[in-house]
Amino acid sequence: MRTTNPRADLGFRQLAGALGLTTWQLRLALDHGLVPASDAGGRWPAGTPERCRDKAQIIEAFGEEPPIGAGKAAARLALRLALDVDRADIEVLVARGDLTVIGRYRQHPIYLLRDLDALDAARVRDVVATRKGPLLDSVDAKGAALVLGWPKGLFDRVAAEYSLPADQLGRYHLADVRALAADGDLAARARADQRHRALTRARRKEEHHEDVLRNWMLRCTAYLDRAADDPPDPATATRTLRALRTVRATPLDHP
Repeated sequence: MRTTNPRADLGFRQLAGALGLTTWQLRLALDHGLVPASDAGGRWPAGTPERCRDKAQIIEAFGEEPPIGAGKAAARLALRLALDVDRADIEVLVARGDLTVIGRYRQHPIYLLRDLDALDAARVRDVVATRKGPLLDSVDAKGAALVLGWPKGLFDRVAAEYSLPADQLGRYHLADVRALAADGDLAARARADQRHRALTRARRKEEHHEDVLRNWMLRCTAYLDRAADDPPDPATATRTLRALRTVRATPLDHP
């Protein structure tokens, strides 16, 4: 009986699995020379895992939480410092040598969470103060929502309910916004609002993937019944099933 030998080389996901790494950890390890580069076809010899750095060294280098882009980095710092940090401030922090670009995702710089959390608060405030000048102690509605970690719509509603004073530019005192952050009832309301939004988004994604799969099965049935000349693309079902499984497995307790 003739047997077919499996491929001796490894693809990207196979290599990540063999090393016990996530795909983003492997991508960074490749960028930083901790894993040998692939061949022209994007594959590695079967013995590559044995020639790579120890998994613990790679995880120590990049951590276990995926890096984020400038927008999310600014939001993370804004929430920690109760200050409306902007994407441009992240770039300035990089230019000043306070923050390191660890890699790129779709050509955009990305940053490790631990590097962001280790930034000196005074250094970040200095960058924000330089950008804002005399506006340092006030924020617009978007900035206030960023400081609070709320959706802007929620801040707009709360500002109206509390008759939060605004200056002639429509900006709010930063001290008043910080006081909202200290209100336990509002914090609980914000968490409930965010959870509801997350559940709504997840349900919409789930329904979309379900509809795609149902349509795929109908087309498959049509092909079996000879009502269609060509079968549906199997890759569509595989891709959609994977996406549906991800949506259903995502915990929503902390959106």
